[in-house]
Amino acid sequence: MTLTIVLWFILSIVCDVVGQLCLKLGADKLPDGGNWREMATALGRSGWALAGIATYVAEFFIWLRILAEVPLSIAFPIASLNFLAITFASAVFLGERVGSRQWLGACFITCGVVIVAGTV
Repeated sequence: MTLTIVLWFILSIVCDVVGQLCLKLGADKLPDGGNWREMATALGRSGWALAGIATYVAEFFIWLRILAEVPLSIAFPIASLNFLAITFASAVFLGERVGSRQWLGACFITCGVVIVAGTV
């Protein structure tokens, strides 16, 4: 795997983390029990939600670039590193409590990624 592809993967994972954090911050501002229209209006007015959507649009194009270079059977498992990254970011930036079982599961996923990536 070339350095360029590794950098594309890193950028993809960073976009996943940033997108999820933005969407979470936007979702926290949604009205409770609102109907579809109220929810859509609130989302459209939420800078965080819009930033999350924009980040995912950018990530879509990054992912296409990766898929043009790497087989899906390799790319998708590597992209699952976002499980560990998002778990870490939610603990650090959102102050969410992450239990030992969650960390263990995220680490098992990461070990699987290392095994898959090692087959390249």
